[in-house]
Amino acid sequence: MQISTIGFDADDTLWHNERVFALTQAHFTQAMAEYIPQDAQGPDHLAERLIAAERRNISHYGFGVKGFTLSMIETAIEVSEGRVPASVLAEILAAGREMLSHPVDLLPHARATIEALSGQYRLVLITKGDLIDQERKLAQSGLGDLFDAVEIVSDKTPEIYTRAFERHGSGASNGLMAGNSLKSDVIPMIEAGGWGVHIPHDLTWALEHAPAPLNHPRFAQLPDLSTLPALIQQLARDGT
Repeated sequence: MQISTIGFDADDTLWHNERVFALTQAHFTQAMAEYIPQDAQGPDHLAERLIAAERRNISHYGFGVKGFTLSMIETAIEVSEGRVPASVLAEILAAGREMLSHPVDLLPHARATIEALSGQYRLVLITKGDLIDQERKLAQSGLGDLFDAVEIVSDKTPEIYTRAFERHGSGASNGLMAGNSLKSDVIPMIEAGGWGVHIPHDLTWALEHAPAPLNHPRFAQLPDLSTLPALIQQLARDGT
């Protein structure tokens, strides 16, 4: 069972993403400072309310900047009990627009790793989020021409991986998915029958956390992307 197709996550696997969200959330916290009730626990309370809103809204707005921006607005209104002025809401909207034009900053080893594997395997970018924003980031990354296919999906599930690796390869059992999210990139790929390779990032969204399947024979964790080609070569030698 040789690996024929390699899937890559995009955000926080090939380029930085979560740090942009963290900077925007810090700006949001500052803008809301005087509208948080005195009996609340300050920024921590606001952060908890925001992540709760994001969790509620995923099924409505999906993943990405637009859903995050709407969740900030909802949180601002709820936490302030409707007192937040239109000027602050306008500031939140402006911060969201700025996120949608933020420059793409590749992670170390991203280009070198993709170039090393290109031509030897079918490479598929599998990412979730807003279609227009993800297309923008891929175009600005300069990596687009190195991929054989791109899948921008509403969520990442075993069924999504099954279909994607059948469409762009010889099935998930002959596929490998590399990404920073255990919840989205690793566990559902393993459940689809393929390899899930975890490439940790210093910043990972709270809703992407999950226990690592440490004892599963098709799980691996690497310190960074630079060691992925060597892992794939080892799997080929082992006939995995």
